[in-house]
Amino acid sequence: MRRIVRKWGSLGVMVALWPWLAMAQQAAPAATSPVPASAASVVLSDIPFAAADAAAVSVPSAADAWGGERSGNEPTLSDRVVSYRIDAELDAAKHAVSAKERMTWRNRSDRPIDRIYVHLYLNAFQNEGSTWFTEREVLTAHGSSRGAAVLKKGEWGWIELKQVKQGDAALKWRFVQPDHGPATDQTVAQIDLAEPVPAGGTLTLDIDFLSQLPRVVERTGWWGDFNLVAQWFPKIGVLELAGERGATAPRWNVHEFHFNSEFYADFGLYDVRLTVPSDYTVGAVGKLQGPPQTANGKSTYHYVQGDVHDFAWVAAKGFKTLDGSWQGSGSPKVDVRVIYPQEYAASAQPVLKATIDSLAFFSKTLGAYPYETVTAVVPPYNASEAGGMEYPTFFTAEGYAKVEPGTLTEYMLDFVTIHEFGHGYFYGILASNEFEEPMLDEGMNEYWDDRMLRERSQDIVAAGGWMKRLGIAPAIPPFVAERLIAGLRQPPDPLGANAWNRLSSSSYGTVYARTATAMHDLEERLGKPALERAMHEYYRRWRFRHPSVADLRATLAEASGNPVAVHAIFDQYVYGTAQIDDRIASIDTAEVLPLIGSTLKDGRRSELDREVLDKQVDKQREDWNKAHPDAKPGSGPFPWRSTVTVRRDGAPVPQLLRVTFADGSHEDVHWNDGRRWARFEFTRPAKAVSATLDPEQKILLDANKLNDSRTTKADGSASRRWSADAASLLQVFYALMGSL
Repeated sequence: MRRIVRKWGSLGVMVALWPWLAMAQQAAPAATSPVPASAASVVLSDIPFAAADAAAVSVPSAADAWGGERSGNEPTLSDRVVSYRIDAELDAAKHAVSAKERMTWRNRSDRPIDRIYVHLYLNAFQNEGSTWFTEREVLTAHGSSRGAAVLKKGEWGWIELKQVKQGDAALKWRFVQPDHGPATDQTVAQIDLAEPVPAGGTLTLDIDFLSQLPRVVERTGWWGDFNLVAQWFPKIGVLELAGERGATAPRWNVHEFHFNSEFYADFGLYDVRLTVPSDYTVGAVGKLQGPPQTANGKSTYHYVQGDVHDFAWVAAKGFKTLDGSWQGSGSPKVDVRVIYPQEYAASAQPVLKATIDSLAFFSKTLGAYPYETVTAVVPPYNASEAGGMEYPTFFTAEGYAKVEPGTLTEYMLDFVTIHEFGHGYFYGILASNEFEEPMLDEGMNEYWDDRMLRERSQDIVAAGGWMKRLGIAPAIPPFVAERLIAGLRQPPDPLGANAWNRLSSSSYGTVYARTATAMHDLEERLGKPALERAMHEYYRRWRFRHPSVADLRATLAEASGNPVAVHAIFDQYVYGTAQIDDRIASIDTAEVLPLIGSTLKDGRRSELDREVLDKQVDKQREDWNKAHPDAKPGSGPFPWRSTVTVRRDGAPVPQLLRVTFADGSHEDVHWNDGRRWARFEFTRPAKAVSATLDPEQKILLDANKLNDSRTTKADGSASRRWSADAASLLQVFYALMGSL
């Protein structure tokens, strides 16, 4: 999902748990209408929901989870569980889609299923009683976020089930709240089957439905003649089996649509026909099956895509297209299309280039892109909430009327495009559960995006065109920027927390930057080759299989060859809320002079008093200064003992301490234990003049880099260094605000 608002503003999840409400509800008398909720229902199935507070999984999945590893020799890329055949027609004037859906679903479990659950995501926007709106009220009170638009009369959105049939039998349905959200939430429906689905059997349902798009509020909707049609059809929840993502028995993973949550679904086949006014431009998930069929002012487009887990599309009057292609090792020829409005024509070519560049980078560093298409959509002015959103083979970018090379506008357009394309790997192909483990998608994708930007040497340029013309173009590296906004000091929630059960909107927002920072530091500990080898293996092992946090951890630990480093990062930051703050506490220096007093040597006792010693010392210094007229201060005829004391106010981390001496030399020592403090002594010809922890700037998780260094004399270079980074970030922010 888009980072602009989240990265430069604040975002998060609810700070209060909603009252517990009964999930089982009484059967309804009518077959073709929803059933009122009731707490007096009888449980019809012993398959429970995934826990309402489900989050980071700690037990790796079984080897045969999701059908086992994909060798590439199977007839399909994924173990397809569901297929959707949908015929849909857009009423452009009403921004409504009427559709017929045939869903065929395979029961992977070892028991009959007498009820299923479907997501009705658009109902999040039908009134303020939804879980989405209820949480928004809390979260926007504690920080801004996307999705804050106020809907007015005629701007609400919903999805109505008109009819659900199993064969000739009309089925009953009711709304349920698996996460104990408000009883008025209708984003999940339970459908009671006329005939149970046997173990290993298939279910076919015919569903007539109407989807009313909301005015663009978040991730979907309309503005003017622009329609982004997403989360628009009844979609079955995921029946997880024992050994999959921590499940110990079959369970339905079908969470309500939360304010900050995104999505999770089975892989399958989508065969979709879209009928729209003939003067509308259309793009969608998948590959277009020949030219559209046109009659009576309407055109029908036929798209097919296998081995994906969602389907979204756009229909926009007067939009233009820009096409390109890419071919890489192990991938089919990929057709790349950008769909854009005329006012943002300047954005089309940069979006196309960034998409093609992303295809090359992600294919090289993770694995070959497996699909034949990528479609990027640039939303129109006033529909920015539709921007920065991802679906398989299809995403929305950002739009700018003017894009100058080497400016903040170019960077933001590139970043959003790269980020949304990258979701096609982490959310799309790896298909993690965005409800329960958002760090696997948003966080890991953020990290990989920053690696791409680093490889391109593309820093955040805090300048617009006029600033560059004046020669003012401060820049900040992507990972340094992530660190500055990662909320590293006393984080309230683990990175592995779910999308909705967090302290604040800001805490959710750190899923992006804090994960990227943690993975940056893990890469520094493992080394770039080991990290890249491990991530290649993660992709190979878990593509098309829905990995968990525990699966990522296990793969990195095994494939990197350094499980200690991997477990330390995961224990402290993914499953815990550790912080790092190591600092130089003091530097003490003293000359090592002869000692006064009585000594016994070779059977003879001698005594040296202060007066005699002072004369000897003065004479030696005088002689030495004559012999070394160009000597630097801090050196002399006697050695110096320098003592550096370090303190630890957070979790232990392997540290490098570099001590620099007056003669320009330096010495490195390692502090790799769990002590809360340590002293390091150095006896050398010159005294220490400075000490620095992490001199190579590898530990970006440290919450306070300003105290990592100290000098024996006042020196503001360290504070100027990090203050400059902070100032650059502020300049980026203000330049961004000026470009909106």
